[in-house]
Amino acid sequence: MPTVHVYQQDSYLKELEASVVAVDGNQVILDRTIIHPNSGGVAHDSGLIMVNGEQYRIVDAMHKRDSDDVIHVLDRNPQVKPGDRVRVILDWDRRYRLMRLHTASHIMAGIAYSKYNALVTGGDIQPDYARDDYNLTAGGEELRRIFSEIVAEANEVVKRGIEVKVYWMPREEALRIPGIVKLAEREPPPGDKWRIVEIPGVDVQADGGPHVANTREVGEIVMQRIENRGRNKKRIYFTVKP
Repeated sequence: MPTVHVYQQDSYLKELEASVVAVDGNQVILDRTIIHPNSGGVAHDSGLIMVNGEQYRIVDAMHKRDSDDVIHVLDRNPQVKPGDRVRVILDWDRRYRLMRLHTASHIMAGIAYSKYNALVTGGDIQPDYARDDYNLTAGGEELRRIFSEIVAEANEVVKRGIEVKVYWMPREEALRIPGIVKLAEREPPPGDKWRIVEIPGVDVQADGGPHVANTREVGEIVMQRIENRGRNKKRIYFTVKP
């Protein structure tokens, strides 16, 4: 059985008991985890694995190739074997920053899609900042105006305190929702059931990562800078106030 991604059910769970499935040097696979791997443009979580009175820092997390298993990369080789029970402790401060920025990114993507028919062509969410690329054609002051409007409207959405809903939906049903995949030039995700993240009236997307439960938790979105990366690739860097 692949790793159960418990954070997809509860993004606020900070500790978890799990069993070791496999060990390879400093890489450990567990039967279940609260650690989000580096995926979907969102940086990996960090934290601790505690077992037999020892604690090991999780310095990276990634999907095993062609699998839903999550590889936890530790700061050193652990003294564990398959079947051992461990405790996973999440670095909550890092996770919560990623959650806030991730939800901010979805709000902005929903506004860009509805107002400018713009799709995301790439992105990167780190704890301190995020960037998104859009297939906009505008440049110069017009581009700055567009991004400024998107951020301003996104901050109004944040203030409204909208519940962020997470649920699963059959693939065929999800594909009938306009804009369910807002990534340009990318195939829809695989699987017969999709995890849907919806901010009612603002955005709905197929997405596997952690989010805040209410838009108010995002705080104020601040545009840092914009870049013209090409004819259909306009980049915005942004963050959220602490």
